[in-house]
Amino acid sequence: MRIIVDTREQCPLDFRRWPDVAVEVAGLPSGDYALKGLETLAACERKSIDDLVGSLSAGRDRFEAELCRARGYDLFVIVAECSMQDVAKHRYRSRMLPHAVLQSLFTYQARYGVPTIWAGDRAGAAYAVRSLLGKYLRERQEGLQAILKAHGEAEAALAPKTRLEAA
Repeated sequence: MRIIVDTREQCPLDFRRWPDVAVEVAGLPSGDYALKGLETLAACERKSIDDLVGSLSAGRDRFEAELCRARGYDLFVIVAECSMQDVAKHRYRSRMLPHAVLQSLFTYQARYGVPTIWAGDRAGAAYAVRSLLGKYLRERQEGLQAILKAHGEAEAALAPKTRLEAA
């Protein structure tokens, strides 16, 4: 699996513990992590707790614009490097109240269809991003195989073409 890390990602997650993951750095239209070739279909937006709260207060307009851009994605999630309890206990620097933070995130899920995954920490965030993108990729591959099988083209599509067939 090839994961694209956005060029603007300041503190990239570490995927080295998974040998099936290759990481490339490139600009993404939305999100911090996406699948190569599927960048406009599935992406994850990683947030530390302070970045998350900042995106809901001072950076709210920019963040909502990003959520709007991702509206057409099959999968777009916020992966928080904290727990919901961390927010509820105000374990961040902003004066924004925990209730306001949580209600904003619930509003974003209702308005834009973007859930928040409470990953707990950076390792949990890497696990969540790898798992979500991996599951999405597998679902897409299985769907494509089903289409090809249903139309009797699975073998033809997967077999290498001879020079005569290609011409």
